[in-house]
This record gives sequence, structure tokens and C-alpha cells, in this order.
Amino acid sequence: MRLSTEPEIAIVASAFGADAVRRRGHAAWLGIVAGSGAAAFEVRRELFAHEADASLEALRVLGSAVAAQGLWAVYSTPTELFLDDGALNSAGIAAAFTEADALGARSVKLQLGRFSGRADAATIERLSAGRRARLLVENGQRVEDGTIGPFLSLFSALAREGAPKALGMTFDIGNWQWPGEAPIVAAQSLARHVEYVHCKSSEGEGARRFPVAPSPTDPLVKTVLDVLPRNAPRGIEFPLDAAAPSDDAHRAVNWLAAA
Repeated sequence: MRLSTEPEIAIVASAFGADAVRRRGHAAWLGIVAGSGAAAFEVRRELFAHEADASLEALRVLGSAVAAQGLWAVYSTPTELFLDDGALNSAGIAAAFTEADALGARSVKLQLGRFSGRADAATIERLSAGRRARLLVENGQRVEDGTIGPFLSLFSALAREGAPKALGMTFDIGNWQWPGEAPIVAAQSLARHVEYVHCKSSEGEGARRFPVAPSPTDPLVKTVLDVLPRNAPRGIEFPLDAAAPSDDAHRAVNWLAAA
């Protein structure tokens, strides 16, 4: 039995392999997720094989299947919070909320995009009003939205505009390494804003960098997790063993809950 002080664990759909999820669909993995002891499943919009999979009716059906397994959902979309010109992506945010609410998701995760200094917090609050899902923004793998500075600027702007809690952060441990940021420095700088954690390590360099499961002997993930809020759910985003996904998912959930 898991201790009450242990964080809830989510399994991200991409952990089962992007091609496999597109081929078999998200619902095919729910039994493994539930059997692993995880509390949640992260649905990835970019892994839908057809645009029809993102229809509101299809999302309601998938959400019902998630709930039937005793799980709650996170909805992840590649939609960016800010457009290339720095303007708030109001239409994209509204669409992401509508899809997330159809799924019944607890949170909806977007990318930052190109933040230029103005958060437009009042509009974010208006778009969030009455929504079931909590809006989260994630650090990506690009310099413009994967380095510490833009996130510090965003949360400073939200506070300056009178809405410091208008949204929260998804902190992806591995993604910081793509643009060359130290994950521990990012954690120390942004921990107070973090509401969800993506857990993975990476190997390689530059365009050849790729996600991997954290090594039990690598202190990076544990060191970062010790800085981040203990009550923030943790998502398994690293690849699971395709030959034995049930066993590997169970092992990974137990490891990450205790880390």
C-alpha cells in the first residue's frame, strides 16, 4: 500500500511509444496504467491518429474509459500559450479548454510559445473561468520556451498584472537539457509555480538528444524532485519496455512514487 505522503503518479501515453499509441489508440493502454498502481493517464493530442479522435464526442468516450479504470486524466496539447508575435493565443487556449473539459481532464497542458513580456492575465482568467481543467504551461525543448528566463518573466508578469495564480507550471526535468539548462537550477528558480512534474532523463547531444528512463544510479531526478513540491503529481514520460510494458510500468510507478 502506498503511503499517503507519496505523490500521485501519472503515466504519459508517449511512454508506450508514439507509433504504438497512434496505431492502437489511447484506450488500449488504460488497463496497464490502472494495473500499475498509477493514479492518472496523460492523453496526448499529437498522438491521435486522426483529427476525429479529438472531436468532443470521441474525447467524452475516452474520458469515460479513463474514469471507468479509476483514473483521472491530464490533457496535453502542442498548442502554445503565446503566438509568434507575443500575443496571447486566446482562440487556441479556448479550444484546448473545450477539449480538456470534454475529456474530463483535471489539467490541460500547453507549451509557452514566444512570451514577450505581457501576460494578459485578465484574459487568461476569463478563459479559465468555469472550466474544469487547470491551465498549466510546460517548458519545451526550444530556446525560446525551454529556458528559465521566459518562465520567470511570465510568472513575474502574472503577479504584476494581479493574477499570480492564473496558471501553473508543468516542470519537465529532461526537457531543460535540450536548450542546455541545468534542471536543478530550474527547479530552484521555479519550484513555487510547479503543479505537475514530467519525469525523464535524456542522452545524446543537440538534435540527436532523446528521452530515456532515469538510471537508478543517476542522482539527477531524485535531486530535482527533492526541490519540487512533494504534492505535485509526477508523470512517467520516459519509454517503458515495449516487451513487458505491464511489469515495467508497475516498477516505474513504485520507483517514482518513492523517489
